[in-house]
Order: sequence, then structure tokens, then C-alpha cells
Amino acid sequence: MPGPMVSPVDTLTASDAFARRIAAAGDGRLRQALSATVTHLHALIAELKPTPAEWRSLIAFLTEVGHAADDRRQEWVLLSDLLGASALVEEVNTRRPKLATPNTVRGPFFRADAPERPLGSDISLDGIGEGLAVSARVQDLDGAPISGAEVITWQANAAGLYENQQPDLQPEFNLRGLFRSDAEGRFHYRTIRPAGYGVPDDGPVGTLLRKAGLPLRRPAHLHFMIKAAGFETIVTHLYDASDPQLDADALFGVKPELICRFERAADKPCFRLDYTFVMARSKQGASA
Repeated sequence: MPGPMVSPVDTLTASDAFARRIAAAGDGRLRQALSATVTHLHALIAELKPTPAEWRSLIAFLTEVGHAADDRRQEWVLLSDLLGASALVEEVNTRRPKLATPNTVRGPFFRADAPERPLGSDISLDGIGEGLAVSARVQDLDGAPISGAEVITWQANAAGLYENQQPDLQPEFNLRGLFRSDAEGRFHYRTIRPAGYGVPDDGPVGTLLRKAGLPLRRPAHLHFMIKAAGFETIVTHLYDASDPQLDADALFGVKPELICRFERAADKPCFRLDYTFVMARSKQGASA
């Protein structure tokens, strides 16, 4: 007695076969995502025609990435960032009016427990580096000030290293702080001018992309996360316009409206930065 009919799978039918199989399981976001992922994967295999040895190398690379991910280091996040996937996810999920401050990737060095500090505080706890006075305003699309906005800032030091990369060399919470905008939507603090830096390249992701000749550096920047009731949360960078790596940011985060000049202050031996953050109202009527 003949066995059940089995459709052969080849480069023309593999995607259709999987789509029929997943469709039989029902509808849903997960099934939709799996179907789309497999369709694109099969198309890529048909285009590149990898050898079995090349495919095994890919699987070995992904295995190495998994082994390199733990509580202190997230190699999968690094891979997502360096392939531009994290930046694209931010872009498709934060479509804002033209004048609103755009989001960028948060990056791996954020700490949610940054201490709240009074306006005018110096967040450089070791005082190492060229001084930078930051003065900013938070407003809505109509130019009205947003008072009481929660502003978390963090940055690398003058050597391009974050405090949680050097817990034994930098003071706890160095170059981090939480501020709240005043009645005019303003906040200000003192810090040091950050340096650009190379992304971690001692793991499988860095090794792969270095072999491919891709840039693995980030231009100098300050990070900000700004929250206010009724508005979409801003998570963004402000970039130093003088940094030569602006057009080659490894995380694809640089946008023209986020490039700023760190001007030398006329009355003090330091640099200054002035910027206006523009928040869009949340479509749900609450902070994102």
C-alpha cells in the first residue's frame, strides 16, 4: 500500500510548504512573524547558496554569540545594534511630527537607578576631563514649556568609558544623574566633555564585523531619557559636531537634528551646550 503523499521541498517550494504548515496552526502575531522570517531566510539561502560548511559556520557563530551573553554582557543586543536592527525598530515605533526630537537606541550602558540631583549639580564626580556646562529646555510642539519632566542623563568619560565599565576606577554613578525641569521647562548641570569610543570587539560579533571591515566606533555623545505625563518618552543622544566619526556611527544613531556644537564658554574655562528637546503628545494620552 503506497504511503502518504509528500511534497518535495526545493528552492521554489520550501517557503510555500512552511507557510501552509504554519497557516494550518491558525492566526496570530507569532505565526505571522515566523512565516515572514522563514520566507526571507529561504530567499536568502536561494540567493547566496551557502555550502553545508558555510551553514555550519553560521550556526557556530550564533552559538558563540549565545555563550557570550550573560548578566554583564549582552552579545545579542550588540549584534542587533551593529546590524542596524535596533535603530530600525526605534524608527518604525516612534514616528513623530517633524519638529519633535527623534529617538535613538538606548545603548547597553543605561542605569535606571541614577540618583536625582538638584539643578546645577556637577555629575562629574572625579572631575577628570574638560568641563562642559549643559543647559536645555523641554517644550511641546507649540513651544510651551514642560515643567517637572524627568530627565535622566548618562555618558562616557574623557577616555570613552562608562562608569559601569570601570566599577573599580570610576566613582559609583559617575557622569549620571536625574534632573527635573523647572517651571520654564529648563534644566542645567555641569559635566565633562565625553569622548567617542570603540564598541566591544573582543567577542564573536566584533570579530565577525571587524573581519568584514565595518566601522566599530561611536562618535562622542550624551545620552538622555526624558519622561513627562501625557507625552511620548524621548530616548536619544546629542552628538558632538566636531567628532570625525559622525558619518560612521556603529549603531546608526546619528541624525542631523541631534548634532550639536560644544561651544567654548566666553566667561568660563569650559565648553557649553544649549539644546531644546521637543516632546510629542502621547497618542494614548499618557507617557510612553
